[in-house]
Amino acid sequence: MTVLPRRTLLTGLAGLPLAVVLADPRLAALAAAGLETVTATTAAGKTVTAALAVPATVPAAAVLLIHEWWGLNDQIKAVAAELAAEGFVALAVDLYDGKVATDPETAQSHMQAVDGAAATETLTTWIDWLKAEPRSTGKIGTVGWCFGGGWSLNASIAAPVAATVIYYGRVERPAADLAALAGPVLGHFADQDQWINRAMVGGFEAAMKDAGKSLETHWYSADHAFANPTSALYDREDAQTSWRRTLAFLRENLG
Repeated sequence: MTVLPRRTLLTGLAGLPLAVVLADPRLAALAAAGLETVTATTAAGKTVTAALAVPATVPAAAVLLIHEWWGLNDQIKAVAAELAAEGFVALAVDLYDGKVATDPETAQSHMQAVDGAAATETLTTWIDWLKAEPRSTGKIGTVGWCFGGGWSLNASIAAPVAATVIYYGRVERPAADLAALAGPVLGHFADQDQWINRAMVGGFEAAMKDAGKSLETHWYSADHAFANPTSALYDREDAQTSWRRTLAFLRENLG
């Protein structure tokens, strides 16, 4: 059997559609392995870690990625690698202190154990880190899925950035909080989602309007987690459409 050099394998990954990489644990692991582990220290003195992917040309605009309730797994790192291939400095943060779940019960336990104040401090620390990173232009966006979708919004409120992307995340924030946002928000939601539903998103739309903030929402004929190829609810067409919209939104607002 011929074993291809790692560099050759990584080069080959760049030509594969994102969904193909995310759906194959071996390919996702290979993409994830190409990222650099970086550390930072919060104001409280806690050491936090993240996975960094850097584009071929720097300085570049930066995107902060926030994981699903599973934790910072290879899939999210592979998305960071894809964003770097698209020309962004991509930083996938870890709100679980290294813990990764593979079953819903453990994922829920990890999610419920997250301290809101500590998570906010972790995210603001990383946003400040990206602003100071020489390979970044200082223009920053956030993107998150499910658990991370809600935290994408929270991060952008706590440390205002140029763009925010939410994939089916909790958006129950009052207009007074949303007034802190500095950039527009893009939201991807599923009309079959029983949790992040139209009632919740409708309230968010009203609050954003009251706050005088820019919001672009898209609804898909799908269910929660439709953008995750490893999910039974994955919808290939809607996942691809939402990703194209995400990239266009980031390019428009980050440059």
